[in-house]
Amino acid sequence: MTGTWINVAAILLGGSLGLALGTHLSGQLKDTVTASVGLFTLGLGIKLFLDSENILIVLGSVLIGALLGEWQHLEERLESLGARLDARFNRQGDSSRFIQGFLTASLLFAIGPMAILGAIQDGLAGDATLLIIKSVMDGFTSLAFASSLGVGVLFSSLVILVYQGGISLLAGQLQQIVTPAMMLEMQAAGGVLLMGLALSSLLEIKKIRVGNLLPALAVAPALTALLDWIKGLFF
Repeated sequence: MTGTWINVAAILLGGSLGLALGTHLSGQLKDTVTASVGLFTLGLGIKLFLDSENILIVLGSVLIGALLGEWQHLEERLESLGARLDARFNRQGDSSRFIQGFLTASLLFAIGPMAILGAIQDGLAGDATLLIIKSVMDGFTSLAFASSLGVGVLFSSLVILVYQGGISLLAGQLQQIVTPAMMLEMQAAGGVLLMGLALSSLLEIKKIRVGNLLPALAVAPALTALLDWIKGLFF
């Protein structure tokens, strides 16, 4: 879990610098920085989606994931967690800003191939290279986010610790189950979620309940495995 600890430290460091610099940065500059991160996130999401070898799997995973997420009220649960953290730790008084910072940063840092592949590499071979690269990116992103969205960004490090750390600890079992094809479609589904995050929280073009789409990351590899099994029966 070395890479995960480095990632957590980078988010905390970058977020702390963002909080310190926030009062010295103009609102216009903060908006421009956030929009820049949003454009990059949108571009990354499009790239991951275009890497898919079967876009119908991605479509099915997003639709099924949306149904599951709405059924389980995942967005509300994430907001509730953010609200509890806000009530416990936030002394700035703006709870909606705290929750937005927590949700946006948590989703952005957790969704994507580097979080999953890096955690698996770190857990299996002790190779933290990918997570160190991700840590640098997350550190600068958390600096930009914290300067405009506040201290909630720092608490996204808890999500990364549990999420990436859990993957690293389960890396051996995951490698035996998840094939390259399953990983590819999971990344493509993650790309759709990244696009939604960029359009909703970063560019503020349209409100999208991205938290309720999170099950798509599990549905995509499951659909890929199911399709491969069906092909094996008839071909």
